[in-house]
Parts: sequence; C-alpha cells; structure tokens
Amino acid sequence: MAKEFTFRGKSLEELQKLETREFAKLLGSREKRSVLRGFEVIENFVSRNRGKIENGKTVKTHLRQLIVVPRMVGMSVGIHNGKEFVTIKIIPEMVGHRLGEFASTRKKVEHGSPGIGATKSSAGASVK
Repeated sequence: MAKEFTFRGKSLEELQKLETREFAKLLGSREKRSVLRGFEVIENFVSRNRGKIENGKTVKTHLRQLIVVPRMVGMSVGIHNGKEFVTIKIIPEMVGHRLGEFASTRKKVEHGSPGIGATKSSAGASVK
C-alpha cells in the first residue's frame, strides 16, 4: 500500500488550500526567503498558466530558480537546461524544491576512442 504524501505534517490537500505566503512558513530558511521575495513571480507563473494546466499542455519556462509550490502539482513544465526544454511532470515530492533541480544542465561524459597523440604509443604515428 502506498504511503500518503505529507509535507511537514500536512497533506497535499491542506497544502493546496494554503496561500503561497503561508506555505513559505513551512519551508527552510533559504527557500522561505526565495518564495517571499519572489512571491509575485510565482503567483504570475501559476495564474498565467492555469488554463494550460487544465488542458494538459506543457508550459515552457527559463525560470530554473522558481520554488515548486503545492498549486503547481500536476503541471507539465518544460524547463530550459541551456540547450533544450526538458519536460517534467510535477509530483507532490517536488514541493519545496527548485525547478532547475529536475533538469540537469550537464550530460554524462561518454568518451570515444583516443585520438592521435593522445597516448605515448601513438606519438610515433604519422599525423596527416
């Protein structure tokens, strides 16, 4: 049986009823400061994209520093990673984290074969 999601002792339904500033009081100090200072940005983002959320469309954004608030749960967000938009479905466990945490800006390094001059044994090979 799946455990019900809670955040600091409150269920998702209780969190979604809270105003953004009330929710900020449940966060840690750094996130709380970010939410209270960027309150208007979060409110604008959620209210502006309310129609797209209901239709199931992906919302594209460059706002990697945005804190996920409970009203964003269920949204499909395309987060820019510097090159492309990574589509993420926001789930309850993401509440209180930043959007940028879920769209990595660095790829895993995949090394190919070494080139000429990469090793001592290839130093004697002709370079053409």
